[in-house]
Order: sequence, then structure tokens, then C-alpha cells
Amino acid sequence: KITPAIPAVAGILFFFVMGTLLRTSFSDPGVLPRATPDEAADLERQIDIANGTSSGGYRPPPRTKEVIINGQTVKLKYCFTCKIFRPPRASHCSLCDNCVERFDHHCPWVGNCVGKRNYRFFYMFILSLSFLTVFIFAFVITHVILRNLHHVHLLHGPSLPLASLTRVTVLEAVVCFFSVWSIVGLSGFHTYLISSNQTTNEDIKGSWSNKRGKENYNPYSYGNIFTNCCVALCGPISP
Repeated sequence: KITPAIPAVAGILFFFVMGTLLRTSFSDPGVLPRATPDEAADLERQIDIANGTSSGGYRPPPRTKEVIINGQTVKLKYCFTCKIFRPPRASHCSLCDNCVERFDHHCPWVGNCVGKRNYRFFYMFILSLSFLTVFIFAFVITHVILRNLHHVHLLHGPSLPLASLTRVTVLEAVVCFFSVWSIVGLSGFHTYLISSNQTTNEDIKGSWSNKRGKENYNPYSYGNIFTNCCVALCGPISP
């Protein structure tokens, strides 16, 4: 009765949320191809030569390479499963059993890894879901208030259908109230990550924390919040 725009906007938000959810779930997050047997054997020989070991001798555990990115030393770790040196920011997901480029995290809610090729869709999913949850919560509360004000003059209270409707609406308000904090908080966290050009994996590990040293800085940041956001959300999707 207020305006038909309210359910229309909710419907648009809902379909946008579902679209970005499905796009995130069914997109390739940036899976790196595994080495072929010939490539793996050749790489093993190179490592043996570099370590000064024979084919049947002792092989040192974890192998790494060091590269310089914008003046910062970054280690490339060897993946024993994929038989490759993972590129910078890549990591092996134990659930998907694949190395993923610019690995952020494995999201059980979308059933997929979040990486270089689907991160923007994941961010748009949680951001639009935040708007939808806040939108529904606000108008559910408005609905309950208007219903009570409309029937406050009745001596015997609202009829049974109204009482049943109000109970369902209050239940929806409770669900939104407890879910909105985690969803909005997650959106805020990923907004911070995008603005600083970090991944969840790097933030949890504290890869670019000042505690590791004064000269430790994020070599992937462009030094500008606007540029970091544009690169993450508007840049071309890698093949």
C-alpha cells in the first residue's frame, strides 16, 4: 500500500543475488593446469641439478624459488601435487585439489574456490546480498508497525489470519536480524581487502603485516584505493 516499487526493488535484488551466486559457483576460479609427466620429469631434473643431488640421492623437503615483484622478494612454492612452481599469490586448495591463481579462499556457501577469475562475482554476490537483507529487514519492521497501527483501534485485537501473518513476518525479521550482521561484516571485510589489493589468504597469514619488518609491504597494491578497486572490479577477466 505504500508503493509498488518496494516488492519490485526486492525482486530485482533477489534475481541479481541469485545471478551472481550462480556465476561465482559455476565459474573457473583460475585453476592452474598441472604439469604433464614430461614437464614434471624435466622440472625434477632441474631441481636435482640445482640442489646438487643425484637422481637416487637425498632430496631436500620444500623447494622454493625467489622472485622480485616491485622491489619485494616473493617466494614461489613448489606444489608436489600439481608438479609446478606456483605463481605469486597462487595456492593449492585441499578441497578442490587444484592450484588456484590469486587464491582468496574456498567458500562452502557457493561450493567453489574464490580466485582470480570469479572474485568480482563473489564480491558482488555478498554486497548485493547485504543490500537485500537490509532492505527486507527494514520493510519487514515497517510492515509490522503499520499493521499494528492499523488495527490498534480494534477492541478484540487482530483476526486470526492477521495474527498468523504477523507471526511469520516477525520470524522473518528475526532471521534477517541475526544474518545481517555477518553478511554486512563480510562485505565490509572484502571491501577492505579490495581497497588494499589483498586476498583473504594473505590477510589471515599476515603476509604484508608491518610486524614482519619495516620494509615489508604489499607489492601488489597500486598505492591508491580507487585504482585497487578499479583493477579488482573493472579490469579484464584473465583467460
